[in-house]
Amino acid sequence: MLTRPRRHTATALAAAVLTTLTMAPAEARSHHDPVHPSLRKHLAAYYDFEHPTHANPAKEQDRGFSGTDIDLVNGGADMRTRDGAHQGSRTSLQVRQVNPGTAGNDDWKAGVFGPSGVPTLRAFNAVEGVTVMGWFKATGPNPALNSNTAAPDDRFGAVGLAGVLSGNSDGHAVRALLEIIEVNGELRLVALGRRVDGAASQTFAASQDWRTLLPDGEWVFLAATFDFDTGAMALYRDGRRLDGFYTVTGDPWDLSGPGPHRSSPTDPRGIKIGGSFPQNTLERNPCDCRMDSLMFLNTVLDGKRIQAQYRLATRR
Repeated sequence: MLTRPRRHTATALAAAVLTTLTMAPAEARSHHDPVHPSLRKHLAAYYDFEHPTHANPAKEQDRGFSGTDIDLVNGGADMRTRDGAHQGSRTSLQVRQVNPGTAGNDDWKAGVFGPSGVPTLRAFNAVEGVTVMGWFKATGPNPALNSNTAAPDDRFGAVGLAGVLSGNSDGHAVRALLEIIEVNGELRLVALGRRVDGAASQTFAASQDWRTLLPDGEWVFLAATFDFDTGAMALYRDGRRLDGFYTVTGDPWDLSGPGPHRSSPTDPRGIKIGGSFPQNTLERNPCDCRMDSLMFLNTVLDGKRIQAQYRLATRR
């Protein structure tokens, strides 16, 4: 009486194991979500550069909740490169300077711009915090030669990575930005934030050499967080928090009054990726880089959730 259930149970288990072994890999590939569940409700904009819009291959679909599609400026569909940053990715975005000796606006970059604000980016209107993060690989000389000056060896003072524009931006000024910029005469990886449109910005700079943090030819996962309520900012590399320092003394975000403090109650004028002026009116701070799985969140992620996203992407 006791042996029959055991034989039936063993048979059922064997069948289940066989089904799992034969079907799980395909199902895992088709159903794997590249975004950690704890991020989804705050993921306003997300670009994996594997989803061109149906109408225009030179535009990239937003996989976040805002539906803010972006333009692949000057290079169009050719900017998608078969070089995924992590196991779940096949394609990344190549951005770069095209003609360093010519004053113009032909650099490869990406983003969106609206002169009166981008309504779909309302998640960053009067927001208490922002996180910008993604995968980056340096692929050429950075910073680029300055195409806006006559000096043949003059270089830009910054390398644009990714950021959210302010509500009164000309295409350069930002609300929250991850970039490389000169700090006291030395280039550093930084988070640069501005709480109030047109007011002062604050910068948090990594102490470590930026070339160690973003070496040529190596994919790295970078994140920057901006807490407009408390004034705290942070940088992360491959899921680990970086040591750093604030570059502006005092209270540049004007947090002395009662809170909670938020950003200006304006829709950002857009997103910029790989350089400034996504409306393509000027070349400034181009990056010779590849970028993948760029995320713009309307909250301050803590270190555990940033590390969870990194581990999900790397299967660690």
